[in-house]
Amino acid sequence: MFRIEQDSNGILITNPKGYNAFTTVFFGGRRRHDRRVAAVSGAAKGQRVLDIASGPGALVAALADRVGPTGEVIGIDAACEMVDYATAHAGRRPNCRFQCGAAQDLDLPDASIDVVTCTFAMHHIPEDERDQALAEMWRVLRPGGRLLLADMAAIGAHSRLTKLLSRHMDPAEIDIRRYRDSLRAIGFQQIEYSTVKPATGVLTALRPA
Repeated sequence: MFRIEQDSNGILITNPKGYNAFTTVFFGGRRRHDRRVAAVSGAAKGQRVLDIASGPGALVAALADRVGPTGEVIGIDAACEMVDYATAHAGRRPNCRFQCGAAQDLDLPDASIDVVTCTFAMHHIPEDERDQALAEMWRVLRPGGRLLLADMAAIGAHSRLTKLLSRHMDPAEIDIRRYRDSLRAIGFQQIEYSTVKPATGVLTALRPA
Protein backbone atom coordinates (compact mmCIF):
# COMPACT_ATOMS: atom_id res chain seq x y z
CA MET A 1 0.00 0.00 0.00
CA PHE A 2 2.46 2.66 1.21
CA ARG A 3 5.70 2.61 3.15
CA ILE A 4 5.73 3.66 6.81
CA GLU A 5 8.90 4.50 8.72
CA GLN A 6 9.65 5.73 12.22
CA ASP A 7 12.13 8.40 13.25
CA SER A 8 12.55 10.90 16.09
CA ASN A 9 9.77 13.10 14.64
CA GLY A 10 7.24 10.27 14.68
CA ILE A 11 5.71 8.03 12.01
CA LEU A 12 6.57 9.00 8.43
CA ILE A 13 4.99 7.94 5.13
CA THR A 14 7.80 8.03 2.59
CA ASN A 15 6.42 6.81 -0.75
CA PRO A 16 4.24 9.52 -2.28
CA LYS A 17 2.91 7.52 -5.23
CA GLY A 18 1.59 4.72 -3.04
CA TYR A 19 0.01 7.18 -0.62
CA ASN A 20 -1.58 9.09 -3.49
CA ALA A 21 -3.07 5.90 -4.90
CA PHE A 22 -4.49 4.87 -1.52
CA THR A 23 -6.04 8.24 -0.69
CA THR A 24 -7.57 8.59 -4.15
CA VAL A 25 -9.39 5.28 -3.67
CA PHE A 26 -10.28 5.86 -0.01
CA PHE A 27 -11.73 9.34 -0.55
CA GLY A 28 -13.37 8.49 -3.86
CA GLY A 29 -11.38 11.28 -5.50
CA ARG A 30 -8.87 13.21 -3.42
CA ARG A 31 -9.36 16.57 -5.14
CA ARG A 32 -13.03 16.83 -4.24
CA HIS A 33 -12.30 15.91 -0.62
CA ASP A 34 -9.45 18.42 -0.33
CA ARG A 35 -11.57 21.19 -1.79
CA ARG A 36 -14.12 20.53 0.96
CA VAL A 37 -11.48 20.56 3.70
CA ALA A 38 -9.94 23.74 2.29
CA ALA A 39 -13.35 25.41 2.37
CA VAL A 40 -13.88 24.44 6.02
CA SER A 41 -10.45 25.91 6.89
CA GLY A 42 -11.74 29.36 5.99
CA ALA A 43 -8.66 30.18 3.89
CA ALA A 44 -9.39 33.25 1.78
CA LYS A 45 -7.89 35.38 -0.97
CA GLY A 46 -4.56 36.94 -0.11
CA GLN A 47 -3.97 34.93 3.05
CA ARG A 48 -0.85 33.04 4.11
CA VAL A 49 -1.56 29.38 4.94
CA LEU A 50 0.56 26.63 6.49
CA ASP A 51 -0.26 22.97 5.83
CA ILE A 52 1.57 20.71 8.29
CA ALA A 53 2.28 17.13 7.18
CA SER A 54 1.47 18.19 3.63
CA GLY A 55 2.41 14.85 2.05
CA PRO A 56 2.22 14.83 -1.76
CA GLY A 57 0.72 18.32 -1.72
CA ALA A 58 -2.93 17.67 -2.61
CA LEU A 59 -4.40 19.85 0.13
CA VAL A 60 -1.79 22.54 -0.52
CA ALA A 61 -3.05 22.74 -4.11
CA ALA A 62 -6.65 23.18 -2.96
CA LEU A 63 -5.62 25.83 -0.45
CA ALA A 64 -3.49 27.63 -3.07
CA ASP A 65 -6.53 27.89 -5.32
CA ARG A 66 -8.48 29.51 -2.48
CA VAL A 67 -5.86 32.10 -1.50
CA GLY A 68 -5.14 33.02 -5.13
CA PRO A 69 -2.05 34.70 -6.59
CA THR A 70 -1.82 37.28 -3.82
CA GLY A 71 -1.72 34.61 -1.13
CA GLU A 72 0.79 31.91 -0.25
CA VAL A 73 0.62 28.31 0.98
CA ILE A 74 3.57 26.62 2.67
CA GLY A 75 3.59 22.83 2.92
CA ILE A 76 5.76 21.24 5.61
CA ASP A 77 6.43 17.53 5.96
CA ALA A 78 8.89 15.56 8.09
CA ALA A 79 9.39 13.10 5.18
CA CYS A 80 11.67 14.85 2.71
CA GLU A 81 10.60 12.34 0.03
CA MET A 82 7.14 13.88 0.22
CA VAL A 83 8.56 17.40 -0.02
CA ASP A 84 10.59 16.51 -3.12
CA TYR A 85 7.56 14.91 -4.78
CA ALA A 86 5.22 17.78 -3.92
CA THR A 87 7.70 20.35 -5.20
CA ALA A 88 8.11 18.49 -8.49
CA HIS A 89 4.34 18.19 -8.95
CA ALA A 90 3.22 21.65 -7.82
CA GLY A 91 2.27 22.48 -11.40
CA ARG A 92 1.41 26.05 -12.32
CA ARG A 93 0.97 27.29 -8.78
CA PRO A 94 3.70 29.83 -8.00
CA ASN A 95 1.90 30.69 -4.76
CA CYS A 96 2.89 27.47 -2.96
CA ARG A 97 6.16 25.99 -1.74
CA PHE A 98 7.29 23.02 0.31
CA GLN A 99 9.94 22.41 2.94
CA CYS A 100 11.10 19.67 5.29
CA GLY A 101 10.13 20.16 8.91
CA ALA A 102 8.26 18.81 11.91
CA ALA A 103 5.13 20.14 13.59
CA GLN A 104 6.93 20.21 16.93
CA ASP A 105 9.53 22.73 15.71
CA LEU A 106 8.21 24.99 12.95
CA ASP A 107 10.82 27.10 11.20
CA LEU A 108 8.53 30.12 10.85
CA PRO A 109 8.28 33.48 12.62
CA ASP A 110 5.74 34.18 15.34
CA ALA A 111 2.32 35.40 14.18
CA SER A 112 3.15 34.99 10.48
CA ILE A 113 0.30 32.69 9.30
CA ASP A 114 -3.43 33.30 8.81
CA VAL A 115 -4.55 29.65 8.63
CA VAL A 116 -2.86 26.44 9.82
CA THR A 117 -4.07 23.01 8.67
CA CYS A 118 -2.84 19.62 9.87
CA THR A 119 -4.67 16.61 8.44
CA PHE A 120 -4.28 12.87 9.12
CA ALA A 121 -1.08 13.53 11.03
CA MET A 122 -1.60 14.21 14.74
CA HIS A 123 -1.56 10.49 15.54
CA HIS A 124 1.82 10.22 13.76
CA ILE A 125 3.44 12.65 16.21
CA PRO A 126 4.89 11.07 19.40
CA GLU A 127 2.20 11.40 22.05
CA ASP A 128 4.41 13.29 24.49
CA GLU A 129 5.17 15.90 21.78
CA ARG A 130 1.65 16.62 20.56
CA ASP A 131 1.01 19.50 22.96
CA GLN A 132 4.27 21.05 21.76
CA ALA A 133 3.05 20.71 18.15
CA LEU A 134 -0.23 22.45 19.04
CA ALA A 135 1.69 25.18 20.84
CA GLU A 136 3.78 25.73 17.71
CA MET A 137 0.62 26.08 15.63
CA TRP A 138 -0.61 28.73 18.08
CA ARG A 139 2.76 30.52 17.95
CA VAL A 140 2.87 30.91 14.16
CA LEU A 141 -0.79 31.94 13.86
CA ARG A 142 -1.60 35.62 13.75
CA PRO A 143 -4.19 36.91 16.22
CA GLY A 144 -7.53 36.12 14.59
CA GLY A 145 -5.98 33.17 12.72
CA ARG A 146 -7.72 29.84 12.25
CA LEU A 147 -6.58 26.29 12.93
CA LEU A 148 -7.94 23.12 11.30
CA LEU A 149 -7.05 19.62 12.53
CA ALA A 150 -8.47 16.55 10.81
CA ASP A 151 -8.25 12.77 10.91
CA MET A 152 -10.22 9.72 9.86
CA ALA A 153 -13.67 9.28 11.39
CA ALA A 154 -15.80 6.13 11.41
CA ILE A 155 -18.84 7.70 9.78
CA GLY A 156 -21.18 6.89 6.91
CA ALA A 157 -20.49 4.25 4.30
CA HIS A 158 -16.75 4.30 5.13
CA SER A 159 -17.28 3.41 8.78
CA ARG A 160 -16.21 -0.22 8.48
CA LEU A 161 -13.24 0.61 6.26
CA THR A 162 -12.02 3.29 8.67
CA LYS A 163 -12.24 0.85 11.58
CA LEU A 164 -10.34 -1.75 9.55
CA LEU A 165 -7.55 0.67 8.65
CA SER A 166 -7.19 1.82 12.26
CA ARG A 167 -7.54 -1.61 13.85
CA HIS A 168 -3.89 -1.58 15.00
CA MET A 169 -4.41 1.47 17.24
CA ASP A 170 -6.64 2.73 20.00
CA PRO A 171 -9.71 4.31 18.31
CA ALA A 172 -9.13 7.40 20.46
CA GLU A 173 -5.85 7.97 18.62
CA ILE A 174 -7.62 9.12 15.47
CA ASP A 175 -10.55 10.87 17.15
CA ILE A 176 -9.59 14.48 16.46
CA ARG A 177 -11.97 15.65 19.19
CA ARG A 178 -9.44 14.46 21.78
CA TYR A 179 -7.49 17.71 21.26
CA ARG A 180 -10.29 20.06 22.32
CA ASP A 181 -9.07 20.39 25.90
CA SER A 182 -5.46 20.93 24.81
CA LEU A 183 -6.51 23.65 22.37
CA ARG A 184 -8.61 25.34 25.03
CA ALA A 185 -5.69 25.21 27.50
CA ILE A 186 -3.39 26.91 24.99
CA GLY A 187 -5.90 29.70 24.46
CA PHE A 188 -7.85 28.76 21.34
CA GLN A 189 -11.52 29.70 21.19
CA GLN A 190 -14.56 28.78 19.07
CA ILE A 191 -13.49 25.13 19.00
CA GLU A 192 -15.93 23.26 16.77
CA TYR A 193 -16.20 19.72 15.41
CA SER A 194 -17.68 18.79 12.04
CA THR A 195 -17.34 16.05 9.44
CA VAL A 196 -16.36 16.05 5.79
CA LYS A 197 -17.52 13.25 3.52
CA PRO A 198 -16.72 10.46 3.18
CA ALA A 199 -14.87 9.82 6.46
CA THR A 200 -13.06 12.82 7.94
CA GLY A 201 -13.50 14.39 11.35
CA VAL A 202 -12.53 18.08 11.48
CA LEU A 203 -11.74 20.26 14.47
CA THR A 204 -11.50 24.02 13.88
CA ALA A 205 -10.42 26.69 16.32
CA LEU A 206 -9.65 30.41 16.45
CA ARG A 207 -6.71 32.24 17.97
CA PRO A 208 -8.46 35.29 19.40
CA ALA A 209 -7.53 38.71 18.07
